[in-house]
Amino acid sequence: MQHRIPVEALGVHGPTMAAAVEACVHCGFCLPACPTYRLLGEEMDSPRGRIFLMKDVLEGSLPLDEAQPYLDRCLGCVGCVTACPSGVPYGDLLVSFRSHTAAQRHRPLGERLAHGLMRRTLPHPSRFRAAASLGKLARPLADSLPAPMRAMVGLLPERLPEAEPLPDVVPAEGVRRARVALLVGCVQQVLAPEINWATARVLARNGVEVVIPRNQACCGALSLHTGDWEAALSLARANLAAFPADVDAVVTNAAGCGSGLHDYPLLFQGQPEAEQAAALAAKAMDVSAFLDRLGWEPPPPLRQELTVAYHDACHLAHAQGVREAPRRLLRSVPHLTLVEIEEGDLCCGSAGTYNIEQPELAAALGQRKAQAILAARPHALVTGNIGCLTQIAHHLRRLGSSLPLYHTVELLDLAYRRQL
Repeated sequence: MQHRIPVEALGVHGPTMAAAVEACVHCGFCLPACPTYRLLGEEMDSPRGRIFLMKDVLEGSLPLDEAQPYLDRCLGCVGCVTACPSGVPYGDLLVSFRSHTAAQRHRPLGERLAHGLMRRTLPHPSRFRAAASLGKLARPLADSLPAPMRAMVGLLPERLPEAEPLPDVVPAEGVRRARVALLVGCVQQVLAPEINWATARVLARNGVEVVIPRNQACCGALSLHTGDWEAALSLARANLAAFPADVDAVVTNAAGCGSGLHDYPLLFQGQPEAEQAAALAAKAMDVSAFLDRLGWEPPPPLRQELTVAYHDACHLAHAQGVREAPRRLLRSVPHLTLVEIEEGDLCCGSAGTYNIEQPELAAALGQRKAQAILAARPHALVTGNIGCLTQIAHHLRRLGSSLPLYHTVELLDLAYRRQL
């Protein structure tokens, strides 16, 4: 694709955006992989169409306001990257473009309020817990709130779980085979703190010492994907300072967080910490991929037969290329049968803050995913991302289903402890 993008005038993002635009050969393989194209059938709601829109905005031939609705409808699920035969780094293009144009865009008041609230609360667990507690009180007024705020309130669980804080170190059981640092996430600490405990117990059971750095921060993915580059840099710098270098891996248990750490080389382009950021990103691994590489002790047989459906989180399957590792872990559990979901590679509509910022499209995708899960007739659903768990649970409830949902390590932990 020929372009006249003024690379030098675009600052640090210029080379990334120009290279990505030029790599697109307009083949159309991305179209069926794109959730919004599947829903809406519009060229401009496809990755190929959005690349043309971004190109025209960068060249100055199209006002940003005309392109913005189509670009905002992109989930950033990067399913198109998996499908692309030309290797277009669409995810890098999208986050760079959103950052480059953030100061130019105009948001309606309701969107500004929701965006500001998310920016100030989601990356900070204590603030998010307080905001979530207040949000539950606002449920009777939900119909009078702006759509993003209404969606935010609707996604909150009936109650926020409590959990003991994690220790600084969880020692390995038996002979120590590895030492890792655990990224505990931000939203997950509030909505599902048991996932981190399950991760630590499963790793320890397999001879892994788990270090939990006290001063770690949000990975920065939520800020990066909404165009707040400076906030993402600030959070990432805190993690560069917090995480030790003398570990075998930096383990993540949320697909979005793992993908966020892998974005650090892009985030720190031209920064003094670029080499340190690349080193941390190289050590970042999803817990399922780490156990798969290390080797694990299969749990004892379940007390009864269990059929489980596995949902591929987009930022695990597409952004990190981790598909088989969690399936191998699950298949190793005696008496567990794993079944696939129709359209399993299609996004559930969570996509970071997408289910808040684009509630109608997110709801359509969430309902579609919930229906596909129920059609597989499992006893439970397993996935590797807190956003997917929250989104899918919400839409299963809307369909009247009480299907149990587990993170991959939660199910393994329950199996080890003979609670399933």
